[in-house]
Amino acid sequence: MKILSVVGARPNFMKIAPFIKAINNHNAKCNIQNADCKTPYEKQKTRNTKHETRNNPLEHIDHILVHTGQHYDDRMSKSFFEELNIPEADINLGIGSGSHAEQVGNTMIAFEKVLRAEKSDWVVVVGDVNATLACSVTAKKENIKCCHIEAGLRSGDLSMPEEINRLVTDRLSDLLLTPDHISTKNLIREGVPESAIRMVGNIMIDTLESNRNKASALQLSEVHRRNALLEYQFHPSLHEDRYIVVTLHRPSNVDEKTVFSSLVHFLTREVTNDFPVVWPIHPRALKRLEEFGLWQEVVEQKSLILLHPVGYHDMLRLNMGAKMILTDSGGLQEECTILGTPCLTLRWNTERPVTLRDHGGASVLVGNNIDRIRSEYNIARNLSRTPVRPDLWDGHAAERCLKAILEYGEGSRQQAVGSSRLS
Repeated sequence: MKILSVVGARPNFMKIAPFIKAINNHNAKCNIQNADCKTPYEKQKTRNTKHETRNNPLEHIDHILVHTGQHYDDRMSKSFFEELNIPEADINLGIGSGSHAEQVGNTMIAFEKVLRAEKSDWVVVVGDVNATLACSVTAKKENIKCCHIEAGLRSGDLSMPEEINRLVTDRLSDLLLTPDHISTKNLIREGVPESAIRMVGNIMIDTLESNRNKASALQLSEVHRRNALLEYQFHPSLHEDRYIVVTLHRPSNVDEKTVFSSLVHFLTREVTNDFPVVWPIHPRALKRLEEFGLWQEVVEQKSLILLHPVGYHDMLRLNMGAKMILTDSGGLQEECTILGTPCLTLRWNTERPVTLRDHGGASVLVGNNIDRIRSEYNIARNLSRTPVRPDLWDGHAAERCLKAILEYGEGSRQQAVGSSRLS
C-alpha cells in the first residue's frame, strides 16, 4: 500500500509526526514477521491466516511525505521538523505565501503532477489549512481515496477560511477520522454515512504526550534566552504559575487597528501590572505593531516579554508553567485542556467546543471585547490548574488512524474479491 500524506503549515506538523511514527512502527513489525517466514510458501501461508485477513499486518506501507511549503521559513517550519523528528519531506511543492486563491490554485496544479507520478492508494490530509482543501480536491479528481485526520470540526462561522476548508474536505473524503464525539455528531448531522466515520481521538495529544518529558526538563530562563526578540532589554525572571502567555495571529484580532490597539493596551496597561506577559509574536502581529504605531508602547513595557515564534518544546514548556493563556490558536485550546492551563480564547466561536469549560475543558470564549476579556481574566487568575482528558485523548490516536486506513483498504479488497467470485 502506498500512502501519500500532506502537510502545509505549522499546525499540520504536530499532527503528522505521530502518524509517521505509527507507519514506521507498522513497517518494523512487518519486517520482523516477514523475517520469520523462511520460504515463499511460508509467507503465503501466513498471509492466509485469519489474523492476516483481518489486519493484513504483513503489508508494507510505502509512505511519501509532501510539504506544500505554505509555512516555509525556519522558525515556522524547519525547526518543527527537527524537534518532532519528522523526516525531511520527500517532495516539497514550494508554494509559499499568497492569497487563499493563489495558495489553493498553485497547490492543486503542483499536487496533480505528484499524484500522477506516484499513483498512491491514499492521500492523507490533516487539519484545515489551504493545503488540506487543495490536496483533498485534487485527490478526488484523480480518483484516489482521501482520508481526513481531524474531521468534523465546525465553528459555524463561514467567514473563517478554515471553516470552508473543513467543510469541503469532509464532503470529499472517503474516510473521516474525528477527534471527539461532538465532531462525529457534526458529520452524522450533515449526512455523512457512519460507515465512513471513525472516532480516533486527538492526534495532537499524541505529540504532546510523547514530548511532555523533554519539554518539562527545559528551564524557563533557557526558553526566554533562546527566543528573545529584543536581547538588549531587561525583563523580569519567569516563575512557575506566575506569568501569562499570549499568542495572536488571526486577522480578526490583528488586522483592524482599533481591535488590535485595544488588545495591546489591555496587555501593557493592565495585565502586566499583575504578571509578566510572554508573547511569542507571529510575523503578522509584529508587522501590525509597526504599522499601527504600537511598537514603542510594547517595547517600553518591561514586563512584556516579546519572543520570536517558538519551537514546539519551548511552547509546550511555556504552557506547562503559565498561570493563564490568552490565545486565538485552536491547538493551544486543546493543549490547555490536557495540561489544565486556564485559557481565554480570543475568538467568538470555536471549532473545538470540547475544550470549553461548558464541556469540561479549560477554555472560555471571550472574543476581542475588552470588557469580557477583563471579566474572564479576573476569574481565571484565581483558578487552579485542572487537567481534563476527553475520550481517546490518550496518546494513541495515530495508531487508530492507521488501523482505520488499513481496515478500510482490507474491506475494499474483500468486497472486490467477493464481487469477482459472484460474476
